[in-house]
Amino acid sequence: MLTGSYSSSLVLISLCVAILASYTALDLTGRIATAKGRAVHLWMGGGALAMGIGVWSMHFIGMLAFSLPIDLGYDLGLTAFSLLIAVLSSGFALWLVSQPSLPWLQLGFGALIMGAGISCMHYTGMAALRMLPGIDYDPTLFGASLLIAVGASAAALWIAFRLRRHTPYVRQIRGLAAVIMGVAIVGMHYTGMAAANFPAGSFCGALGGGLQGDGLVYLVLITTLAVLAVALLTSVLDARLEARTAELARSLTLANQELTQLALHDTLTDLPNRTLLADRIEQAIGKVAEQGGCFALMFIDLDGFKPVNDAFGHHVGDLLLKAVAGRLRGHLHSQDTLARIGGDEFVLLVELREPNDAMDVAVKQVNLVSRPFRVAEHDLQLTASLGIVLYPGNGLDQHELLRNADAAMYHAKSAGKNGYSFFDVSMNSNARQQLQLLQDLRQALEQGQFRLHYQPKFDAQACQPIGAEALLRWEHPQQGLLLPDRFIGLAEKTGLIIPIGEWVLDEACRQMRQWLDQGHLGWRMAVNLSAIQFCHAGLVESVARALSENGLPANCLTLEITETTAMHDADASLTVLQRLSDMGVDLSIDDFGTGYSSLMYLKRLPANELKIDRGFVRDLEQDSDDAAIVSAIVALGQALGLRIVAEGVETDKQQDFLTRLGCDSLQGYLLGQPVPAEQFMGNLQALRQEPEVPV
Repeated sequence: MLTGSYSSSLVLISLCVAILASYTALDLTGRIATAKGRAVHLWMGGGALAMGIGVWSMHFIGMLAFSLPIDLGYDLGLTAFSLLIAVLSSGFALWLVSQPSLPWLQLGFGALIMGAGISCMHYTGMAALRMLPGIDYDPTLFGASLLIAVGASAAALWIAFRLRRHTPYVRQIRGLAAVIMGVAIVGMHYTGMAAANFPAGSFCGALGGGLQGDGLVYLVLITTLAVLAVALLTSVLDARLEARTAELARSLTLANQELTQLALHDTLTDLPNRTLLADRIEQAIGKVAEQGGCFALMFIDLDGFKPVNDAFGHHVGDLLLKAVAGRLRGHLHSQDTLARIGGDEFVLLVELREPNDAMDVAVKQVNLVSRPFRVAEHDLQLTASLGIVLYPGNGLDQHELLRNADAAMYHAKSAGKNGYSFFDVSMNSNARQQLQLLQDLRQALEQGQFRLHYQPKFDAQACQPIGAEALLRWEHPQQGLLLPDRFIGLAEKTGLIIPIGEWVLDEACRQMRQWLDQGHLGWRMAVNLSAIQFCHAGLVESVARALSENGLPANCLTLEITETTAMHDADASLTVLQRLSDMGVDLSIDDFGTGYSSLMYLKRLPANELKIDRGFVRDLEQDSDDAAIVSAIVALGQALGLRIVAEGVETDKQQDFLTRLGCDSLQGYLLGQPVPAEQFMGNLQALRQEPEVPV
């Protein structure tokens, strides 16, 4: 009988390979468990290959560690076949532990198949020696090796299934489990090797054309370690990438929720704002249409708030508004809505059983406000004027209802305040004035009554002018210079905003071309687009025509659209904005933070710039919430690679804060008021000569 011997170093190496292969297998089961779609099959295929090579390599290195007094070689075909068996067995194991559940019966059946595969791999590898006469196996040890293979397979499958999810200390537990699995695999192998007896005079038939040589063990070891290392490293890196992606998704979700909260609620009182109120009114109208019933809309204005605000300061005024909001909100039913839509203006939406119930609700609100408030150690007294509209009856949509409630509120004020007034059609005494204004508006464009005033924009860091924003004015023959809030709404309702908007684009481009010719090459002209104008089918062509006719490079024009307009139909907006962006026009999201946006759409919009609404800038020095909002908007814009513009800068402290925060450019009355083009350059020169305003 030939007596064999083992290389202790190779035995130790085979154990290390078995442990590494076991850890890689456990890690890959975790990747397969969290993968989705095609990635499952890719991880399973790659994992079967890596795990199979690792297990087979351990057995092969263990066989190479064994030596006889005769030279040995290994048949190439049988050796390759044993490797194939290892890969297939590993693939079966990975498939089994990737199932949603692993009952004991299924575990036992799988252990038998996998144990048989490992045993087949081992004894096929032994057969690759092609010993003549054949190897004589000890029945007891042979059976023990089979039992160890099945037992080790059962333990490996159970451990892999239990550790496939990411839990605290999972890597440390996998490491310990890998050691146990590695020892079991090695135990099976060397039990099988101990079962082999080689008769005296045996000859290795694979010696002539088979695998042999001292360098073979190093080739197998290096190749195996490389495969396992690549598989393990890929799994670890992919897991980290998945974790970072999941964390980013959670962060974006939280940021979106926060922005949604800010977009739909008043930051001071946390009441619904105008946007959310409009949605609630539309829902109430729809409910009445489907189920019947009625509701009241009450416009509440605080009498005497301005004197309190002026006497005690904005801080006390803000605390008073919060106290009023808290008191009114505390006496509402769950289905009612109280919103703050302006400084000291609130709107209450109340569901009613009967229209006559509105009077009781109104009396209750007036009495609640008239009770004294204890704010900042001051006893403050207010009253409230309420305007009430009923639906159905006093308007067809939320715009008309709010307008009529506002008219009723002013009627209550004029009647002596501290009371309420129901809407009556006679209150719309300005309807005739509006009709006349509409007639005048139709003639204004034909008679050239519109003017553009330009407000300068400055680089925040260099304090140098970088362009201007074009602002529309109407030189009315009788009423003088009218600001847009007097006529833009009327123009949008009648469709006149389209030709007016085209004139604004053309005039702004003409003026910008003139400034370029004067040497102001780095300047941009900003033009606001109304919601109606943005939705007009001919917008892109109008922009292209204005640029072409005035010879203005597209990147010298910045088109500003409000956040609400961009998000009204995000997919349609994306198409229009992409066409404008492809032309080279700069795009700015105006009044950012006041609308209802989705970060998932915002990051897709081809915008170049975010413009912080003046409402946030105005109270920066008194309201920490506004400062936090501005900081969040700047951080978001910078993360998306957008320029940040802040408007409404009126004090040095606001300018310093916004500059330090990282805003790219600023505009506001501190830096320059809107003026006609002929005064624009002169005003810039005057600003340069004023030391207190760094320009």
